[in-house]
Amino acid sequence: MDTSVFERYESEVRSYCRSFPTVFSKAKGSILTDSDGKRYIDFFCGAGALNYGHNNETIKRRVIEYLESDGVTHALDMYTEAKRDFIDCFEQRVLIPRGLDYKLQFAGPTGTNAVEAALKLARKVKKRSNVFALMGCFHGMTLGALSLTTDAVSRAGAGVSLHDVTHIPAPYMFPGLDVPAYMQRLVDDDHSGVDKPAALILETVQAEGGVYVFDNDFLRGAEKFCRDNDILLIVDDIQVGCARTGTYFSFERAGIVPDITVMSKSIGGYGMPFSLVLLKPELDLWLPGEHNGTFRGYQPSMVAAKAGIEVMLNDRAEERARRAGERIGAFMENELLPMDPRLAARGIGCIWGVDMAAFGPGKAKAVSRKCFENGLIIELAGRDNSVVKLMPQLLISDAELDEGLSILKAAVAAVIA
Repeated sequence: MDTSVFERYESEVRSYCRSFPTVFSKAKGSILTDSDGKRYIDFFCGAGALNYGHNNETIKRRVIEYLESDGVTHALDMYTEAKRDFIDCFEQRVLIPRGLDYKLQFAGPTGTNAVEAALKLARKVKKRSNVFALMGCFHGMTLGALSLTTDAVSRAGAGVSLHDVTHIPAPYMFPGLDVPAYMQRLVDDDHSGVDKPAALILETVQAEGGVYVFDNDFLRGAEKFCRDNDILLIVDDIQVGCARTGTYFSFERAGIVPDITVMSKSIGGYGMPFSLVLLKPELDLWLPGEHNGTFRGYQPSMVAAKAGIEVMLNDRAEERARRAGERIGAFMENELLPMDPRLAARGIGCIWGVDMAAFGPGKAKAVSRKCFENGLIIELAGRDNSVVKLMPQLLISDAELDEGLSILKAAVAAVIA
């Protein structure tokens, strides 16, 4: 497998290729194929950008037809038929059925762009600079989003001080700690040394943080804290939205309504670059052009995004993600965890983690490497990359899911032996 051209010319910043050192040539559904013809089951899923699988036929057809018709590909934020069709579909088929009243802002094409826009808007609306974020979070790699993100390696890459953020212990870090009460104390205590924030931003499932699923009581408590203190609640649904947790928005299970929701990754439907900021109408205080970007609302992505919503609904992606989650949970309980009491597992829907921290450094990485050797693409997350993270596509067949889980089990068994 010749990878010399990449190693010679591509920047040292490349990362995933180091974990999966082969040259991929084709992809379909849950399967990646390399240029030697070796088949891999994909439990990485473009870091959550491919919820409906590689080269989904329905979405592919729509994009090809649009391009062949000479549909507009680039329009900045001008009005187009593609944008109108996406907005109408999103409002009528996603927001209104859930009783949600949001305006849509098209930011730049990646998730960190949406986070930057949300931060900027929250600070503009509330006229405060500080923001609360949770330890263990990941919100992006541009400076504003990186100031929220907590892993040391990412933060060290900034090269400047990262400020205007107060990091709050995540609920799992100190059992028994009432995190909303802790935040309330910071706000109320004139000796806390902490400025009142414009917003609290959180993921309902800390994915890169190690697959920690926040319980509904905590999410409701966080929302109440924000309401009681005139603080905006921002939910980052970039990785765990678009039905990955079993509902289209990951916060639905808690019955909360964020002031701002940011989306990217699978909102693009086909792995297409796209991000979206959902904001309550009363927060829409932007001046024209006050936040923009050359590739905001890329038109083929809107076509793919509309088709992705239709696939999500017609193929019952929410229900299938819940069912796959039950299957994965049963596998963890009955097959994996009995192998060693030091193993731990947690997850929801189609995002799960196998925590190997108790085995010491490098064991999770060894599992990922062994999986790759045996035809499974699976990544790592959490402190010291000690969690093996499962993220299959939502429409995966039972047979392919079981095959991937079997490879994972064999890899764990080999490493802990």
